[in-house]
Amino acid sequence: MDPTDVVRAFVNAINHQSADEIAELMTEDHVFTDSMGTAVSGRARMKAGWASYFRMVSAYTIKVEESFSDGSVVILLGVAGGIYAGGAWSTPAAWRGKVRDNRVAEWRVYADNEPLRQLMRKSD
Repeated sequence: MDPTDVVRAFVNAINHQSADEIAELMTEDHVFTDSMGTAVSGRARMKAGWASYFRMVSAYTIKVEESFSDGSVVILLGVAGGIYAGGAWSTPAAWRGKVRDNRVAEWRVYADNEPLRQLMRKSD
């Protein structure tokens, strides 16, 4: 399977808000790195993390506008958004997926999450 197809399937699983589908597409030693540089390792931990995130941010979606690949690395450019505490947010974003054995071994998010942080502060 082409790495771009694997990463697109991963995005589709995210857009379905299915932690089970996402986990199926991760390597066992998957590493997720958020926009602040915090890394979390392991399929089981990330499955729980995605499930928690979807409870917190409903309707979370990734809209891919462009993609580029170099071997096993796929770069996506687009917009991320969702709903938090009744308020909608969106922000330009980029993602870097590294594929190994037809699974996503690394997923890194590059985004300014200030729109979401503003909604969080309002709901406190």
